[in-house]
Amino acid sequence: MRAGCNFALMLSPLAALPLDLTARVNAFLNMFGTELAEVRVHGVRVAIILLLAVGGWQLIRLIARRIVAHSDDHDDTRMTMTEKRAHTVSQLLRSVGGVILGALTIIMVLNEFINVAPLLGASAILGLAISFGAQSLVKDWISGFFILTENQFAVGDVIDVGGKSGAVERMTLRVVMLRDLDGTLHIVPNGQIAVVSNRTRGWSRAVVDVGVAYDTDVDRALEILRDEARRFGDDTTWIGRLDGAPDVMGIQSLGDNAIVIRVLLRTQPGSQWEAGREFRLRVKRRLDAEGIEIPFPQRTVHVRHHGPGTIDDAVAAAGGA
Repeated sequence: MRAGCNFALMLSPLAALPLDLTARVNAFLNMFGTELAEVRVHGVRVAIILLLAVGGWQLIRLIARRIVAHSDDHDDTRMTMTEKRAHTVSQLLRSVGGVILGALTIIMVLNEFINVAPLLGASAILGLAISFGAQSLVKDWISGFFILTENQFAVGDVIDVGGKSGAVERMTLRVVMLRDLDGTLHIVPNGQIAVVSNRTRGWSRAVVDVGVAYDTDVDRALEILRDEARRFGDDTTWIGRLDGAPDVMGIQSLGDNAIVIRVLLRTQPGSQWEAGREFRLRVKRRLDAEGIEIPFPQRTVHVRHHGPGTIDDAVAAAGGA
């Protein structure tokens, strides 16, 4: 019996600890004019707001992934205009949606502790003042909005803007990011984009100029190129990347060292470089097999000799001089 009393006496200080801690917390909160019960209510509300924010962000990511998945045609050889548009909208949804969701979350959390109405009014005035000082930033956003709505280019397009060229890796309402062939990433503000040259919109074209020697039978060379163009256009590997049959235009120019014959390959967007390289390889092999020379730059020197002596003497004299 006495042992049980001793055990109860040992537990009594421990049982009083939570009450003592609660009292101290209440005393601390009273210094700020609030109570523990009120803090608990606001804490639960803040937790709910944060959970809703996390759920909203997951929903935005899900919608972005669904947009990309819905446009996927499961053909990895080329990216269609619909796929490029879907990737662009997906990136903008993530960036703009994330900013809006974050701002709303911060405002709602602050509203649990302070009245944000005067703060919002002051921030509106401050935002107006900042907008006058950051006109270039506003210009970037407006330009980005019109680029998006007019669909001037999309993620995956190869473009020339602001003196830079490359494939569009990412775009927001403020900037566009281009990756060139060297792997350099160029970041161009949308407000600085005055002219856009899109190399992969609608259809593309590879221009292949083939030079043959002046002593070549031009009619035979043209027939060989037309035959090779027909074979290339009928190739099952390339027929899906071409947008029509290759066209041998004829003699483009009479150069210093060669007769230049031009061939045009109209392709699907973005396939013009690969198609051009493949066709040049086939032409080189075919001309080698046909015994037709593709000339290289060279110079012919005519030596005139007047007076007695041989040409060798004249050359020797010139060398000695």
